Amino acid sequence: MKAYIFPGQGAQFVGMGKDLYENPKAAELFEKANEIIGFRISDIMFGGTDEELKQTNVTQPAIFLHSVILAKVLGDDFKPDMVAGHSLGEFSALVSANALSFEDGFKLVIARANAMQKACEAQPSTMAAILGLADDVVEKICAEIDAVVVPANYNCPGQLVISGSIEGIDLACAKLTEAGAKRALKLNVGGAFHSPLMQPAKIELQAAIEATNISAPICPVYQNVDAKPYTDPTQIKENLIKQLTGAVRWTQTVEHMLADGATEFVEVGPGNVLQGLVKKVSREVQTSSATLA
Repeated sequence: MKAYIFPGQGAQFVGMGKDLYENPKAAELFEKANEIIGFRISDIMFGGTDEELKQTNVTQPAIFLHSVILAKVLGDDFKPDMVAGHSLGEFSALVSANALSFEDGFKLVIARANAMQKACEAQPSTMAAILGLADDVVEKICAEIDAVVVPANYNCPGQLVISGSIEGIDLACAKLTEAGAKRALKLNVGGAFHSPLMQPAKIELQAAIEATNISAPICPVYQNVDAKPYTDPTQIKENLIKQLTGAVRWTQTVEHMLADGATEFVEVGPGNVLQGLVKKVSREVQTSSATLA
């Protein structure tokens, strides 16, 4: 069975999606996107600077566009038995699986990026990657700290990203290093994604999600908040709303997909980060990047 997976923030690079533009259908979707967002995001993707591409209000829509447009131009070659996306990638997965229209998905991603940016500016916060400790040890230490710090991204066994206030992250990094973490590495991100500090963004995005039409997808969508498969539009909406303040359970998502029969994982979009994470869960499983024939 084929699982298609969609990357999140951090996968961007200058030149992303440029090869797709030669396809007439892709070019049409890029132009539609430029119109919706109100500036030529395709120009920044194809030939902007790293700095321009790093702005949250550009990064998230750019990664979404690369993933979704690639899936759309694959046409009949895109036959997923199951899909999942990492954080932002969940929106790409939902559009690619026909649960959301291209326009609605793109508008939600723009709203999400802007809401997250605002939440980041309202309170300085950050994230850190903890390497080489068991998940339950990280969870326990975070819970003992008297400041905002929570497990945010369960990326693969031995790699858990924590998220919270500057104080919370500093305290946690010190304690986790003492507990035997190989590394506690602060990340160069704008804020505490997937933590309670994203509550203002969640409230803002909730209204947009509730007003958006979501249909039954063409295959199960494994969602971040609990790593389980969903096809019911009401449940999909609820999980999307919870996503901004909830953890990304990627390790568990891959484990569930494997348990449900996935034999091949195809990454759709920029980079190959997710393939590396899948391999950390199962060395045997086949992974590849989606490409146009």
